[in-house]
Amino acid sequence: MTRMLIISLGAALLAGSAAQSQVNPANLKWGPAPAGLPKGAQLAVLSGDPGKEGMFTIRLRFPAGYRVMPHHHPADELVTIISGQTAFGMGDTFNRGKMRSLIQGGYVVAGKGMNHYVSTRTGAIVQVTSHGPFEIVYVNPKDDPRNAKK
Repeated sequence: MTRMLIISLGAALLAGSAAQSQVNPANLKWGPAPAGLPKGAQLAVLSGDPGKEGMFTIRLRFPAGYRVMPHHHPADELVTIISGQTAFGMGDTFNRGKMRSLIQGGYVVAGKGMNHYVSTRTGAIVQVTSHGPFEIVYVNPKDDPRNAKK
């Protein structure tokens, strides 16, 4: 009986392995990141639509010297470092001394409404899974690139 159950579960997993989204890194379509992030970052959508209700997964490519000032999101944000090194800090003010550096494979969860900030000295690619629509709310409105004088 147990053996039959294991075989049935294995068959079900194999039959259900067709993904709705399959992409290799070389096939990602990179474009500018949303206006709520400082200029220089690029974004590629892996699944979902960050502009609509529902789950999405994106990759963000940050150039060397990039940083995002303290902000939060209206949904949990699950972040994996794909390449490079990225420093994350939690709180209302940017404090390099309180940041934790993560390397490839590193993972961080920024809970709904949790203020956090990011920087990279050498550049990085991070993967973010969250629930849309994507929104970024800065602690200090002066840090929001959308408020910059044009």
